[in-house]
Amino acid sequence: MSSKLYNLDEQENIKKPLLPDAEPLIFEHPPFEALLLSPLGGISYHAAYLIWGFLNVAIWLLLPYLLRAYLTAPKDDLGYLLLWLLFLPLGAALFEGQSSLVALMLYSMTFIQLRDGRDFWAGTVFGLALFKFQFAIPFMLILLLQRKWRFVKGFVVTATALGALSVVAVGWRGIFSYIHLLAGIAAHPENASYGSAIGMATVGGFVNPLLGMALGHAAASWIVASVSISLLFWTAWRWSKAGFAVDQRTFDLMFAAAVVASLATSLHMFTYDRSPTQLAMLLAARYFPGRRHRTLQIVLAAALLMLWMPPLFFLLLARHWFYLFFPVLMLLLFGIFKLAVIPPEAPAIENDDARVRLADL
Repeated sequence: MSSKLYNLDEQENIKKPLLPDAEPLIFEHPPFEALLLSPLGGISYHAAYLIWGFLNVAIWLLLPYLLRAYLTAPKDDLGYLLLWLLFLPLGAALFEGQSSLVALMLYSMTFIQLRDGRDFWAGTVFGLALFKFQFAIPFMLILLLQRKWRFVKGFVVTATALGALSVVAVGWRGIFSYIHLLAGIAAHPENASYGSAIGMATVGGFVNPLLGMALGHAAASWIVASVSISLLFWTAWRWSKAGFAVDQRTFDLMFAAAVVASLATSLHMFTYDRSPTQLAMLLAARYFPGRRHRTLQIVLAAALLMLWMPPLFFLLLARHWFYLFFPVLMLLLFGIFKLAVIPPEAPAIENDDARVRLADL
């Protein structure tokens, strides 16, 4: 039976008794994820949903505390927590029982490990994000292009283990069935059962609704691939040019840029999958530019405001215009790139005595 996990007829037969009045999307997650979640299959659907929900709530409550030392804006703790609550992809992930909060947690743990110079362990941890491989692989490629070999080695170790678990879970027949399913999803970006591209804030989600009908699927796919690869190379080049860990500020901002690029270039991203953007947004907010950079202030403020604005989220979701969040993500990405290369502003000095003390240092 496990080899039929990606047989859509079998999936439909299983879902009908559980959710007779709903039309859930197909299961297209990797086999190892199904194996790791299989203990929940031994209990009722309601109980499994609650257990998974409690786990997601725990992650949502833990992450603001875990990251507070690195995310110092806003300074007010209440305002900081409010920004976590306002970012609706997190709530969507919780409500729909998705694993995107886990993805945010893995991005966050990877950020901390890399910041502390533990590249191998960062790669090992981030390898677990392969349950969202459409995000994990682009992010890994950005690090690979910078020749961060210890990170890549750690990633490969975890990927190998998860690959073995996948074979155990569904066998080689199931693996080939999964590859066939992924090919079908990529070939039909308009199919709502697979997750229509129009609901994705990605390169593909933006290009296909605008150019897919006029140019055809093949031409649109070439455009998507070219733009996506260019974004990944550009992000890796900008990070390498800035210096991987030349200082904490540069590292934080370029990590944020890599998060945004890995999401925007993915092949598949639903509303809740934007959850890791929260880390990138808070990192950008920490280093928000001063008044000397008014244009950059406007660009970043506009991007952050739109991404954190619940009414806009609901409007685009209701109108099936979620792909319009892609230009907003690009606005955030380019703003972060610019922010990373401008010198940080010195803190204000209150009086001449302070100036003297600072000069003596």
